Amino acid sequence: QVQLVESGGGLVQAGGSLRLSCATSERTFSSVGMAWFRQAPGKEREFVARFRWSGGITLYADSVKGRFTISGDNAKNTVYLQMNSLKPKDTAVYYCAAQAQQRPSVSDTRSDKYDYWGQGTQVAVPS
Repeated sequence: QVQLVESGGGLVQAGGSLRLSCATSERTFSSVGMAWFRQAPGKEREFVARFRWSGGITLYADSVKGRFTISGDNAKNTVYLQMNSLKPKDTAVYYCAAQAQQRPSVSDTRSDKYDYWGQGTQVAVPS
């Protein structure tokens, strides 16, 4: 069973930065792509960003575009989310997800696109 291990969350002041990391437990696991979602208290889980290993193609939610950057290190089988200019509305539990199978008919922004999920890491930006 593939496990995704997240790290890098924490408490940061508005305007600050954090970098989240997500590593897969199985070095031989080859995913199609990986993504970050987040869930704020009382809200549904929402898409944040997605990275495809082939070509390094990225996709962002409008709410984080220009502030967040997703990237991947193929050698380490790890994906990162660099978060800059953080705002209180970015406060949430951030989840890493990995897509193992091709699902061309499913949008990259949907949670059912992904097969494996991390346990989540808390990001708090006090107002």
